[in-house]
Amino acid sequence: MRIHPLITRSDDLVPLVERLSKHPFVAVDTEFMRENTYWPDLCLIQIASPEEAAAIDPKADIDLDPLLNLLVKQEEVLKVFHAGGQDLEIIYNLTGKTPSPLFDTQIAAMALGHGEQVGYSNLIESMLGHNIDKGARFTDWSRRPLDKRQIDYAIADVTHLATVFPKLLNRLKKTGRGGWLDEEMERLANPMSFAFEPEDAWKRLKLPSRNPAVLGRLKALAGWRETEARTKNIPRGRIVKDDTLGELAAHPPKTQDDLGRVRGLSAGWRTNDIGARLMAAVEAAAALEPHELPDREPRRPGLTKDAALVSDLLKLLLKIRAKETGVAPRLIARSDDLEALAAGVRKDLNILSGWRFEEFGRDALDLVEGRLAFAIENGKLKMSRVVEQETVDA
Repeated sequence: MRIHPLITRSDDLVPLVERLSKHPFVAVDTEFMRENTYWPDLCLIQIASPEEAAAIDPKADIDLDPLLNLLVKQEEVLKVFHAGGQDLEIIYNLTGKTPSPLFDTQIAAMALGHGEQVGYSNLIESMLGHNIDKGARFTDWSRRPLDKRQIDYAIADVTHLATVFPKLLNRLKKTGRGGWLDEEMERLANPMSFAFEPEDAWKRLKLPSRNPAVLGRLKALAGWRETEARTKNIPRGRIVKDDTLGELAAHPPKTQDDLGRVRGLSAGWRTNDIGARLMAAVEAAAALEPHELPDREPRRPGLTKDAALVSDLLKLLLKIRAKETGVAPRLIARSDDLEALAAGVRKDLNILSGWRFEEFGRDALDLVEGRLAFAIENGKLKMSRVVEQETVDA
C-alpha cells in the first residue's frame, strides 16, 4: 500500500480524493482533542483505500470540501469506521450530514463473536496478528509540527482498517449475518443523533423533581449554559456543573447578589456579566406545560419478584444463545428489553422483530409464556419444549 506524506495543500488533496472515489470503500479515522473545548478540535483526518493511505492536516491552509463531499455525498463509496460515533459527530458538525453508506467494524465484530465493544487494537491483533503501537495514543494532536511517529501511528489505523474490513465482510457473508447490521448502521448514521438544540439540553440531566416550575427553570438554565459553552467553546461543566444547575433550578436566587452564596459559583458571579445572563435566564423561565413533562420512570412496567426471576432466566437464555451463535449478547438484546418482556410488554421491543426475533426473541417469548423450560440432563443445562397436554373428558 502506498503511504503519502502528510497532506497540507489542496493541490495534493484533490487528486487523492479523485482516486479514492473510484474504490468501493474507504477506511476513515480522525484524531481530535476536546478536553478543553465544547466542540471537538479536529487535528487530523486519515483515509485509506486498498491501494493508498494518507493523513490530511485540517489545521493547514487547505480546503477540505473535496474530502468532506466524498464522505457525505458520494453514496457509491462505502465509508468504514471503527467505533465511529465521535468521528461521525465531527463530520456532522462540519457538514450537517453523516457519512453514507456506513460500516462500523466494531459492530460487525460483535456480530461475529469478538465480544462487546471490542477495541481496535484487539480486533486487529485477533484478525491480522499485528500488535498496534500505542505509544502515540495520548499525544497532543493539536501541536505542530507532528513528528513521523505520530503520523505513522495515525495512518496505521486506517491501513489496518482497510485490510480487516474485507475479512469481516467475508465472514459476515458466510454466516449470513450481513443483514443483521443494517438496522444498527442506520441508527448510527442517523443525523438526528447529532442534531442537539440548546432547548433540549435539560433532557440529558438528572431531574431534581417533576415540579413544572422547577423543570421550567432547569430547561432555561440548561439552554443558557449550552449557549454559553458553545459561544465560548469551552466544556459546559466549566460554565456551571450539573449539580449546581439542578440546585439553581430547585432553589432559584432572588437577586444576582445571591449567586455569591451558591455552592459551585465564585463570588464574582454577584457582579459579572455571566451572572447577569444567568439571572436573566432564571427570570425568563416559564413552568413546563403538561405535554412537556417527561414520562414518569420507569416507563415500562416494574418487575414483581416473580417477573424479576423470569428476567434472570431470560438473561441466562441470552447467554446460552449468544454462546451458540457466537454473537455478543449486547448486540442481540439489552437488559431493559429483557426486563420489559418479563414484565409483560409485547410491543416496541427490538427482540420481537427482525433477526433478533429469529435468533432469540421467539425462544425468549416461549420461555416467558411457558412453552420453553430449562432442564439438567447428564449434568448439563439444556432447554426443552413444554408439551401441552390435551384435556380428556372422562
